[in-house]
Order: sequence, then structure tokens, then C-alpha cells
Amino acid sequence: MQSPRLPVSQTRGIAKVATGTVKWFNADKGFGFISQSDGADVFVHFSAIQKPGYRTLDEGEQVEFDVNQGPKGLQAANVRPL
Repeated sequence: MQSPRLPVSQTRGIAKVATGTVKWFNADKGFGFISQSDGADVFVHFSAIQKPGYRTLDEGEQVEFDVNQGPKGLQAANVRPL
């Protein structure tokens, strides 16, 4: 029998895989937000972007990512363009 899944806010930093759309990303400051498919926004830092070259995201870009509970709320990790 499988254990019930807890919401990310109750998993103490354990990641779940999600998809979403880049809401905005400021390349000069190196951060922005992704809107998850379920509607919740997730903070993203440039260091979490998994693509070669200059790591940035475009508004409206579709991405897949891990969601972690950061010190100030939900945070994206291992962000991959779709």
C-alpha cells in the first residue's frame, strides 16, 4: 500500500515534479516566478535553470521543474524548458 502524498508545504523540502509557465524572469537580477499548472506561483533563481549557455527564461516559456519548500515559500529547482 502506498503512503498518502502530502502537499509540498508539508513535505519539509522534499521535491515534487511540476510543470508551468514562466510568469516573469528578470535576467539582470537573476530571478523570477513560474506559474504552476495548478495556479500557485514558484520562485526561480537562475542557478536552478538546467540549460547550456546563459541561464535565463522567457515570459510565457513552458518548463518542467522540481518544487521545494524554501525559506520564504515554494522554490523551483532543476528547471528544464519543454
